Amino acid sequence: MARISLTPPRTLLTRMGAWYSRRTYGKVLDPGQAYGHNARVLSTYVRLERRAAKWNALDAGLKHLAVMAAAARVNCSWCMDFGYWEGHEQGMAAEKIERVPRWREAPEVFTETELLVMEYAEAMTETEPAVTDELAAVLIARLGEAAFVELTAVVALENWRSRVNSAFGLTSQGFSASCTVPARR
Repeated sequence: MARISLTPPRTLLTRMGAWYSRRTYGKVLDPGQAYGHNARVLSTYVRLERRAAKWNALDAGLKHLAVMAAAARVNCSWCMDFGYWEGHEQGMAAEKIERVPRWREAPEVFTETELLVMEYAEAMTETEPAVTDELAAVLIARLGEAAFVELTAVVALENWRSRVNSAFGLTSQGFSASCTVPARR
């Protein structure tokens, strides 16, 4: 159960956000409802998300796996549910999406670069980041500096999302009712 009311004040901003959310995702997103209690935070967050959506130095599939790996590490059920749906919408193989929380148990499903990206996302998500010089160097060599910066930023953004959603007590919103993505234990 959410720790914050999901019925924010009905302002022009929250009404526009609800309209956009229903039009884009088929329902009003719970995180938007929670952020709606503070108009400045909501508008800043929406601008950040819209601008981050335009980043394109990193392959979209790698970006999605990094986001899912960070969400799984934080154990944010809302982010995992939405991430499964988002990956499906992007055309990512369901087997890959389902295996992200336990990617180390099924390395054959992923490419070497995908495994490195998920390792980096998890290392960066640790409470004390555990990124090594060696891992960073390998990723920079494979992806290039611009994509590495984007990878780092997208993992940090997912940490924000997952940690905020978890702190708000948000859980699966049913984006993938048949989702078999297990929570990381």
